[in-house]
Amino acid sequence: MNRSPNFDTIARPYRVLEYLTLGRMLERTRLHFLPRILTARHALVLGDGDGRFLAQLFAVNPDVHATAVDSSAEMLRLLREKCKPYFDRLHTVHADALSFTPPVHADYDLVVSHFFMDCFTEAQLNELVDHIAPALKPDALWLLSDFRIPSGRMHLPAEMVVRCLYFAFRVITGLRIVRLPCHSSILSAAGFNRRDRKLLVAGLLHTELWQREAPPETPKQNL
Repeated sequence: MNRSPNFDTIARPYRVLEYLTLGRMLERTRLHFLPRILTARHALVLGDGDGRFLAQLFAVNPDVHATAVDSSAEMLRLLREKCKPYFDRLHTVHADALSFTPPVHADYDLVVSHFFMDCFTEAQLNELVDHIAPALKPDALWLLSDFRIPSGRMHLPAEMVVRCLYFAFRVITGLRIVRLPCHSSILSAAGFNRRDRKLLVAGLLHTELWQREAPPETPKQNL
């Protein structure tokens, strides 16, 4: 029987391990599109780890309220500690994202998933997007960051880096995923269009901003 990964084991050393591997490049990747989401009011943040991104979002956007979902109780504890000055705008949910049920009247205008989708298979990711889509506003934004394997000279080095990271996470957390999922087709099928993209570290890292296509308004008929 497959066991769920336990990210509690990596929660405390996560920041140090991140800096030891790629310095502040993951942080730069997360924050690249921060100025583009300052109009968000209700954010759903999936797996933000120790809360560094969410704390920055709260700091620059005084009107945003956020629901942070994470399967790791220790990660959520660190996130709440990091976001303590903004506790009145934060709601945390200790749950696997696939089992998280958005509130009936949820109306999120922003989803954030930094270095999160790589923990799922494509089938699981498709299930996740379908599950939370009804809780999103028609024109909601989706901000994501992740690793990628570019073509050209960086293909082999990037593939080796990604394989090593997956191996390390398997040993430390029990994560069974072995390859990066293709999120683009899944988001596109759910009605999202990619608005912008930034590649970093020669294409090893990327961050993307997607937006849901609002349905056209039905023209009013004169009676």
